[in-house]
Amino acid sequence: MVEITETLDCMGEVCPYPDVKSKRKVKKMKSGEVLEILIDYPLSAERIPETMKNLGHEVISVEKKDKSSWQILLRIK
Repeated sequence: MVEITETLDCMGEVCPYPDVKSKRKVKKMKSGEVLEILIDYPLSAERIPETMKNLGHEVISVEKKDKSSWQILLRIK
């Protein structure tokens, strides 16, 4: 079980807002912390994990919660 440090709720938001908000959020977090991102925009479910890997963070999981929402867990590096 992963202990979540902070949650970023981007439900109801479309690109580029979830992507931009997630990048801003990880900059404020410390190494080892875990960020949960909640989204319901399909493109962000693909783009956010890819962006975070490119920034050097660990993508713990991308889980589809129901037919239109996802939970992304990231460990900050």
